[in-house]
Amino acid sequence: MAAGDEQETPFGVGEDAPRAGARTLSTQLLTRLLYQPAMIYFRAVAETLSVRECSRRLNVASSAISRQIAQLEDALDMSLFQRDGRRMRLTPAGEVLYRHVCRLSAPIEAAISELDMLRGLKTGTVRIATSETIGLFVLPQLISGFMARYPTIHVDVTVTSSSDVIKQLDDEHVDIGFAFVTGPPRLVQMSTQHEVLVGALMVRDHPLAQVPRLRLADCFAHPVAIGKAGLSIREAIDPLLEELNLLKMPVLEVGSNAMLVELARTGYHVAITTSIGAYSETGNENLVFRPLEDAELPSHFFGLMVRVGASLHFAPATFHGYAVERLRQNPWPNT
Repeated sequence: MAAGDEQETPFGVGEDAPRAGARTLSTQLLTRLLYQPAMIYFRAVAETLSVRECSRRLNVASSAISRQIAQLEDALDMSLFQRDGRRMRLTPAGEVLYRHVCRLSAPIEAAISELDMLRGLKTGTVRIATSETIGLFVLPQLISGFMARYPTIHVDVTVTSSSDVIKQLDDEHVDIGFAFVTGPPRLVQMSTQHEVLVGALMVRDHPLAQVPRLRLADCFAHPVAIGKAGLSIREAIDPLLEELNLLKMPVLEVGSNAMLVELARTGYHVAITTSIGAYSETGNENLVFRPLEDAELPSHFFGLMVRVGASLHFAPATFHGYAVERLRQNPWPNT
């Protein structure tokens, strides 16, 4: 039976509270465990949230992986994973351990990258988190250009909300982030910063397409689609929505910027979005983007960001330098 066909052995079924008969942690025992396969398996399962996928990637039996993690949980006297049906998630204890395991392995990964450089190889992994709009309309050419220049470097991209990009950077789950912000971000530092417009996207023959000095309230006289809470575009317009009491009117809320564009394309809805996705769509389409001219709208930026105080290893540092240079030359490579 192949390793990936093994039945997953249950573990981590409880929360992270100490188990019955809790004892003081043994530093010697934990130090010994940190350098055993348990930590390799734990990190892989934490990143995939699947024992079966971890088994496939490492070519190790699922039962062996579950056994090692169970031993680790026993040594810690705490559960590291919680199972909700068929889904797994890290417990708070698992989150803490994962963060420190990444820090422990970082010097080894850096050493491997430097040794590869001595051999004339350029290897390593760049972990990127990006918001959907930037991932669709800015990063494809940027990443393709980078990988054409450095074909031996692995790039891992996570698409999520702008707020989660910042959280993943702070938690050290990724090296580099691309996100929208409406003010100075905490926890991260911006390497590049480019202002974007907030506006209305609509078909060219829509009545609002010819309105001078278009404002947010004008859009709500027609069927309008806005981003749900959690999207950066919603964060940008929320104060004005509340001030003008616009949410008392019928509105369509969606959790995807790409869907906002598609809704505008139907001709029925006016979509409130940013200029990045809009500009990439209006060149050959029957769409027009009109910036909103409400003075109360805050400035909205997108940029490349890293964790405050981060020391990037070879692969992330190389991508960072490449991306900063390219974005300063042209922040809209896909438009």
